[in-house]
Amino acid sequence: MALTLYMHPLASFCQKVLIALYENEIPFEARLVDLMDEADAAHYKNLWPVGKMPLLRDHARDRTVPETSIILEYLARHYPGRTPLFPADPDLALQTRLWDRFYDLYVQEPMSKIVVDRIRPEGTHDAYGVEEAKGKLQVAYGMIEEQMATRTWAIGEDFTMADCAAAPALFYAELVVPFGDAHPKTAAYLARLRTRPSVARVIEEAKPYFHMFPRG
Repeated sequence: MALTLYMHPLASFCQKVLIALYENEIPFEARLVDLMDEADAAHYKNLWPVGKMPLLRDHARDRTVPETSIILEYLARHYPGRTPLFPADPDLALQTRLWDRFYDLYVQEPMSKIVVDRIRPEGTHDAYGVEEAKGKLQVAYGMIEEQMATRTWAIGEDFTMADCAAAPALFYAELVVPFGDAHPKTAAYLARLRTRPSVARVIEEAKPYFHMFPRG
């Protein structure tokens, strides 16, 4: 197998890459990483000292590729498939990168802040930071609501890298801070994402680990 993805099925950033792999039916070996296991963590950090997942290893090209957006661009360049994740038009490609980063930075990041706070030891919680993160999510929801008023997918009528980022970000964010009645188009967008076969597969594979997600 040319590609190995170091990952965990529950991790939202890993799901972003898995969606892209499944979308284009790219063969790969999934290597589950348990960072709580000392030996497994040491092996993984030898590959990528930062220790964050996912990480793609391309054995055929002897390349180690970190960071989800970089991984998706790498796959699009070297392992293209039936779904081009980047539009040929340069301006649309730029919009794709913008909304990819939007979902990573303004949905995933505050969502993760809230989730991590829920598993902190007693006495170390950051109530102020959590409220700030909730506010950031509400701002992001408002922007997504406006963005999705006239389109099917993140940047138009074609599924792109931005949608790979949006699916896990919105899936978990809605569990943490529900969209509410003020964001029906955002909810409808997530519903469309969940029926996409590549996304549905990722959610199904994560189900055995859902009990590990702190719902509050």
